[in-house]
Amino acid sequence: MNIKVESEMHRRRRSQNIGVAACLLFFIGLVMALSLVKLTNSGPVEGYDHAPRSSAIENVSK
Repeated sequence: MNIKVESEMHRRRRSQNIGVAACLLFFIGLVMALSLVKLTNSGPVEGYDHAPRSSAIENVSK
């Protein structure tokens, strides 16, 4: 036999937890949106390996 009594403190904590969860979901959504925008708007990406690459060197001999 469970007697469930919800006090004012439980209600306040629940509403506070819902607020924190909403903020976290908003932040995660913002980071994901910014990541997707950055990935879709960037050109070809090459890793930096401390060596000159032919694609990075301009053709100066002209």
